[in-house]
Amino acid sequence: MVQSHAASVDVAVLQEELARLASLDDGSASALGAAFYTSAEFLELETEHLLRREWMCVGHVGELRNDGDHFATELLGEQLLLVRHEGRVQALSNVCRHRGNRIVDGSGSARRFTCGYHHWSYDAAGQLVNAPLMAGRSGFDASTCALPRFRTELWNGWIFVNLDGEAAPLAERLGGLQDIVANYHPDERFLVFLEDTEWACNWKCLFENFMEGYHLSAIHPTTLHPITPTRLSKKMVSGDAWTGYHAFYDPAYPPRGPFHADLTDEERNNSPMYGVFPNLVVGMATNFTLFMCLRPIGVDRVGIRWGVTGLHDDRVPTMSPTMSSCVGRSTPRTGRSSRYSRLHWRPVTTRVARWPPTTTKEPSGTSFSIWPATSAERRPHCAIRPSTSSWSEP
Repeated sequence: MVQSHAASVDVAVLQEELARLASLDDGSASALGAAFYTSAEFLELETEHLLRREWMCVGHVGELRNDGDHFATELLGEQLLLVRHEGRVQALSNVCRHRGNRIVDGSGSARRFTCGYHHWSYDAAGQLVNAPLMAGRSGFDASTCALPRFRTELWNGWIFVNLDGEAAPLAERLGGLQDIVANYHPDERFLVFLEDTEWACNWKCLFENFMEGYHLSAIHPTTLHPITPTRLSKKMVSGDAWTGYHAFYDPAYPPRGPFHADLTDEERNNSPMYGVFPNLVVGMATNFTLFMCLRPIGVDRVGIRWGVTGLHDDRVPTMSPTMSSCVGRSTPRTGRSSRYSRLHWRPVTTRVARWPPTTTKEPSGTSFSIWPATSAERRPHCAIRPSTSSWSEP
């Protein structure tokens, strides 16, 4: 566990050290020092100059099968509402424009979203449609009041959000990775498990651990070592927006079918393990996918929306020992809500489980250029007397 009480450090010194490490060739590469993981000041720098400016993965489209399907999440302090509307996935601010209250918790399906504070209601496009007792008020025009939107992009079923609205399109930066995973057809797999939780660890440590096969035989001697031993791991030729390795299967292990007809013999014998910077990590086996969307909460805590996609629709699959070892338990738990809108292991119902959806399917890489919303713009402005707070915990 990362110690959150680390002494304050000079961020400028860390930046100089980072530049030095980045200049080294592969043969002289060195690990980052502890302060890069434990410094709250450096995390703040990362948040403002990297994370808010990049595409951050927030979930999977299997959660948003039909129009009105939605889920709420928090990303770098921003309250977000992901909703499918008229066949498209969009990201709205989950903050009421009246007094800054959070509108939606958890997930579900609805045509309208009503704030519990004063019952202001918004449609699935984010437009204000009802404000009790406000009709005819001087200076109030409901038609000009809507929840701000954030840019979204879909890639192989994963939903990405860009908070500052200025990131370059993601799909064109993942061309090399797309070539590697194309024959596995990740966009045709169905969401069968989902959990939204928090872990007591550093987000970069988790990302880095997922992206190397060096530990497989040492840490997983009875589960992963017999299937994907360290000695058979092979580093991918990575791009500027992604990295990864191939976890090749031991020839002595039984074939991991069923296989998609497009898979080559080599592809049938390895799992691409890849990460899309800065927060999506994926283990893509021949017959299922494990993914994690990481949300830094502090230097020693990370929010994780993680799940499994499989080859079959709607039903909780009979998990193999390998899948059970990946997800940590062999049977789902009943879902329940909490202050953080966590979802615990559960069978995903027909309504939220299926991808591709029966509604209009966006092609992978579709980018919807919609108006960006800075923190200042998300402050309440539709009320006659706007609040000075950005949002309040119920």
